[in-house]
Order: sequence, then structure tokens, then C-alpha cells
Amino acid sequence: MAMGRDHVSTHELVAGRYRLFEVVQRETNRVCWSGEDATTGRPCLVTRIELPEGRAGEAARRAPGRVIRTGETMASLCPGRIAPVLDAVVADGMLWTVTEWVAGVPLGDLLDRRGAFGWARAARVGLELLAVLEAAHTHGVTHGELSPGQVFVREEGSVLVTGFGLAGATLAPRLTAPAYASPEQARDERIGPAADLWTLGAILYTMVEGRPPFRDRGRPEATLKGVDRLPLRTPVRAGPLAQAVTGLLRKNSRERPTRPVVRAALARALAEDPGTAVTEVTTGPGVRGGYAAARTAGRARSRRTVAAGTALAVVTVAVAVLAVLAVTDGLPGRGGGAAAGARQRPSASAAPPTGSAPAAASPVSPSSPAGRPSASASPSKPGVRAPAGFRRYDAPEGFSVALPEGWRRLDTASAPGGAYRVVFGASGDRRTLAVTYSRRAGADPVVVWRDDVEPGLARSDGYRRIGEIRATTYRGRAAADMEWLVRDDGTRLRTFGRGFLLGGGRSFSLRWTTPAGDWDDSANERALAAFLGTFRDGAA
Repeated sequence: MAMGRDHVSTHELVAGRYRLFEVVQRETNRVCWSGEDATTGRPCLVTRIELPEGRAGEAARRAPGRVIRTGETMASLCPGRIAPVLDAVVADGMLWTVTEWVAGVPLGDLLDRRGAFGWARAARVGLELLAVLEAAHTHGVTHGELSPGQVFVREEGSVLVTGFGLAGATLAPRLTAPAYASPEQARDERIGPAADLWTLGAILYTMVEGRPPFRDRGRPEATLKGVDRLPLRTPVRAGPLAQAVTGLLRKNSRERPTRPVVRAALARALAEDPGTAVTEVTTGPGVRGGYAAARTAGRARSRRTVAAGTALAVVTVAVAVLAVLAVTDGLPGRGGGAAAGARQRPSASAAPPTGSAPAAASPVSPSSPAGRPSASASPSKPGVRAPAGFRRYDAPEGFSVALPEGWRRLDTASAPGGAYRVVFGASGDRRTLAVTYSRRAGADPVVVWRDDVEPGLARSDGYRRIGEIRATTYRGRAAADMEWLVRDDGTRLRTFGRGFLLGGGRSFSLRWTTPAGDWDDSANERALAAFLGTFRDGAA
């Protein structure tokens, strides 16, 4: 395989297996290609990292195993937030990593195309990254190589992180993007979670100022020296984020704010600008569709080097987040999953929504103002277009969402105080979407999940939570998400709960439930993305 330090031929297969298409992102000492596994035909993201000459040694030979193991750990801790690592290999002084295809745009590219973000948009990205870092740090994992190029923004606005396991792969203090190294990395000292918080601060700074806090000086040694010794240029566009950003960028790691302090600062910044909720994501051809078309074209041209791969769609995004929480759980639904509520009417003894006054929940009559279902989904509203195969449903309660063709309102339940749950699905389909509204939710989404919702779920047959409860934002509002498994009529069901706080105790939650064995089906992934991308609560 003929690979040099500055060029690799796309005619060759990396590690004898992975075909390269188009460069999708570049950073210092790091290049990413769209590609495919020549054995299986599956799309993938292939990354080449230049290893430092004379400093690799035995550590570099062990690097592939380290990257794969750490990637597996993080993917299990943060499902949907980490790109699973498929393969890694060292060849000709280069570390090559292969991950599952990331259907998104690198944050660095978004900044190059769109310029600086507003501070509210930056805060949303910051909260998403902070949730991933918290999961890692809680389990003793430091990223150590975080940068805008390791953060991908997907079509619906959620964020996915790559690059775990690179730190410590060689004796070098940092392999890529030295402008985002922490001062302790620049001094070649042992690093920990505080180094990642520094880099989070540097990314926030870059988003609001349109430039990194310390520029790349062409040589890693010179860049690292500047990070360690030069004073920080005071941010001028950070608004309410300024204190958090400058605090995270303190040279002394012991003086940086803790994760809870940073989270509170980012949440306050969002609360000060509720009007910048979310700009619609607009794209050219879909990313996956673009990849498929490019791959076909590449084969038709006898595997010539083609600018094919995934012509990454131009995304206009005020970044929202992947995660949301199911704030209320008291409305009926055997097993705690959305699917259960679709198959039985609520009993008089059903518990009220979390935070509501104790009272019996009762079915909402189809003729009542709160529960009357529309005859069919209505056409899409301007600016919130439903994807192909979906139609927008405008609920009389005030919310709206795009539903798959053939889906309808299956069940409605309410409780005193205005709380309700609406379940959508189709006859003979075990998949359901439940939308729940509460007027007495707590102020911390993670605590609501843990203390109010999960105890009820834990009584369900075969209940098991998947991963951690993760704090984030959704459309500029405080949120969290949780995934779990239950067993219902012998079928293992998996649910992804997403919800968000509206203020004043009001909240919405979305629950997407499918048979666990079908969770990764592409149609289910598309449905979930449609629900998240089109749901509107009436206040948005």
C-alpha cells in the first residue's frame, strides 16, 4: 500500500479492505474520508492521523487496540452520541481508524461555512458535549483529542463525537489539532477531565468568536507553546457565556469550573435567549442518499478517484440536541412503555403524571375538546415540512408532529390539572409514539427521570435501563434522555424517552417504542429522526 505522509491514493484499499472516496474534514495531522468497506459494501468514515516521528514506538503499536476498546466503552455509555469504532491499524507511520458512517457535518466545517455562532446556539452544542464528557469522566475516560473536527452535527441537529482512545496512544502530548490542547498537554504533563473542560472552553470560544483562542502556528511545538504561555484574547461576542468560557480557559487546571457549574452557566445562557430556539435544518440531497449516489457513480467509473462519497449536505443549523427527557410517567401504559398505552384503556386507578396532584387518570372522550383526534393528519405547515412517507398531525391539544402514513391516534388519557398522554401507532404494528404533557414537572430533567419516572418503570416486567440518564437541551430548553427495555406479552421492547421543560413546571415528553430486535432498522431510525425534527409544542 503506497501511502505517504501528505497523500494517499484513493485507488488503494486501506488495510486491504477500506475504499476511500472524498475528504470530508481536515485538521492539523488529521484527515477524514467518506469510504466503504469493500468486503461488505457498508459506508464508513475513515480517518488518518499522522504519528509523530521518533515518538511512536511500542505505544503506537498498541494504539489500534486502545482506540477500539475505548470506542466500544464509550459507545455503550453514550449510545447514539459516539461513532462506534469498527477497525484501527497502524501503517507507514499513520494511525488509521474506521468508524460507522457519521451522517452529519463536522462542527469545524459548519463554522467555516457559516461563520461564528450566536452564543445561544453555542450553548446548545456545549451542553451536548458536556453530557458526553460527563459520561466519559464518570467512567474514568478522558478524551484528550477533542476539537471541532471530532464533533459532527447531524441533520436533525444532534451531535455525535469521535476520537476517543487517541489520547495516550503515543508518547506525544497531543496527536491532532494542537490549538485545542490544554496547557497541561502543552507542557506534556499527565492529563485528566480538566483537560477536556479546557478544550470545551476552546470550542465554545471558537463558536462565538469565529476563531480559536490560540491560533495554529504551523508547527505543533510552536502551537503548544503559545497555548501554554500566551494570554487569552478576551472574548467579545460571548455574551452571557463569557464568564464560563474564560473560566474554562484558565491555565491552572485546578481553577477551572466544575461540570455542574459549567452546565448551569450554559443553561442560564439559553434561558436568557428563549427566542432563538431552532433554525430549521435545510439540506440538499440527504447525506445517506448522497453517499449512495456517489458510491454508484464511483463504481460506474471503474473505481476512478471520484469526488463522490458523501457530498456532505450544506446544513443551516442553530444546533439543537439529540437528547430529551420523558418528564411525566404517571399516565397509563402497562410496562411503562409507550406501546403498552396503545393496547389498553387507562384504569381508574392509574397514577397521575409525575408532579401532578394525586388523582385518578381517566380516558379522554373522543368528543371532548382535549382528546378529540383529528380525522387524519393535516398537510405540513410551512417551514416544518414532513419527510416523504409522513404526514403532519396537528393535535387539538396544540402540539403537532409528522407521523408515518397509516398511523393514527390510538389512545388518549388525561389527569386533573391538564396533564395528558396521546399514543400514536397503526393496527398490527408494535411500534408506538407517545406524547405526554405535564404542568408540574420538576426543575432538573435528570432528577425527574431518576426520582420520579424510573421507580415506576422499575416495576415493569423485565425493566432494564440502557446507559446513563443524560442531561442536554432540546430546542433551547433544559432536557435529558433515557433509554430502557421492558418485556410485554413475551416481546422485548425498547424505548427512547425524550422530553423538555417549557418553564413554569410545564413539560413535554416523547417516547418512541419498538421491538428491541428491530431497533436498528433503517425505517425506525428514519421515523425517530422525523419525530424529533418535526415535533412542535405550540409554543415553538
